[in-house]
Amino acid sequence: MLTKIDAKLRPVEAQAATPEAEDEGTPVSVKIRERLQAARKRFYANDNIAEFIQPGELEGLLDEVEDKMKGVLESLVIDIEGDHNTGNTARRVAKMYLNEVFRGRYVHAPSLTEFPNAERLNELMIVGPITIRSACSHHFCPIIGKLWIGVMPNEHTNVIGLSKYARLAEWVMGRPQIQEEAVVQLADLIQEKTSPDGLALVVEAEHFCMQWRGVKEMDSKMINSVMRGAFLKDSSLRREFLSLLPRKG
Repeated sequence: MLTKIDAKLRPVEAQAATPEAEDEGTPVSVKIRERLQAARKRFYANDNIAEFIQPGELEGLLDEVEDKMKGVLESLVIDIEGDHNTGNTARRVAKMYLNEVFRGRYVHAPSLTEFPNAERLNELMIVGPITIRSACSHHFCPIIGKLWIGVMPNEHTNVIGLSKYARLAEWVMGRPQIQEEAVVQLADLIQEKTSPDGLALVVEAEHFCMQWRGVKEMDSKMINSVMRGAFLKDSSLRREFLSLLPRKG
């Protein structure tokens, strides 16, 4: 037989067993990963996952990364309790990854003000050099270099401010990358935002995974390009663009 006290307790017990209550102890990274998997979305190192992060979760993710980073330092046999230089290193590294060097994974694309091509501009425009900063997805070592963008507009092309090209580049490059894929990602994004007749990108970058480790080759750089539309079809336009770039090296 249920007493009045038992009857009052039952709803409380039921509430304690709800999924929301059980979810409180789930790591933030697990919650985000489960949303991505439920939506069948890829979450590679160079993917943006901002759509699946809820308000306030980045702060929780920061705490989680800090805790995991402490474990890495301890496994490297570093006395983070006694060493005054590394006592706060785990927090600094977590903030660096989430808020700075890999920020392009966790925040939405920068907002752009787009204008119609009222003057029907149809001459070659070159933007650059834009400084790019990224990290290789193999060793998380820096990739630092320069980017040049060539645009062949048409009367339907959306015109964006010069600084916006730099902001788009920063957003794409702010993820663990390999240079070849990063340039294609950026080209796709600019093509989508502006719809020009032609688009050309050239990147020249130093890779610290070669300079700091491995062969330790200090003077080596990687140069690659992406050509779209008119730049791909018209060899004279392609030559004009490349000839107007400052001598690299």
